[in-house]
Amino acid sequence: MSHALLCASGLTAHYGSSQVLFDAGLEVGEGEFVTLLGRNGMGKSTLVKVVLGTLRASSGSVRFEGVETTGRPEHETARRGIGLVPEGRGIFPNLTVRENLVATALQRTGSRKPWTLERVYDLFPRLLER
Repeated sequence: MSHALLCASGLTAHYGSSQVLFDAGLEVGEGEFVTLLGRNGMGKSTLVKVVLGTLRASSGSVRFEGVETTGRPEHETARRGIGLVPEGRGIFPNLTVRENLVATALQRTGSRKPWTLERVYDLFPRLLER
C-alpha cells in the first residue's frame, strides 16, 4: 500500500501485568473497508481499543493521516476522525435511522470531503430505505 490513512504497527498492550497484544498492526487506505477476524481472545477488540486510545499501548505506533496518535487523549483521537460504530441495532433505539445519523454526525474542520447524509446514503443505500 503506498499511503495508509491509518497505520498501526508494533503494538503491544497489557491489562494489568498480563500482556494481551503482541506486536500487532494494521494498515487501512483511504476508501478501504477492513475486517478483523479471529477467535475469541485473539486481540481484535484490544487492537481497536489501542487504535481508539481507550487502552494505552505499551509500545508501538498508531498514525492517522500521518499524525502520531499513540498516547494522546481519546477525545483528541476522536476529533481527528477515528471512532467506533458499536455492533448491534440500538445506538439510540428511540430515534429513526436519519436521526441517529444526524445525532452522531461530526464535521471535522479542514476535512477534504465533509460527510453529508447524501454521501452516507450513497455509501450505504439500504439506510435510505429505512
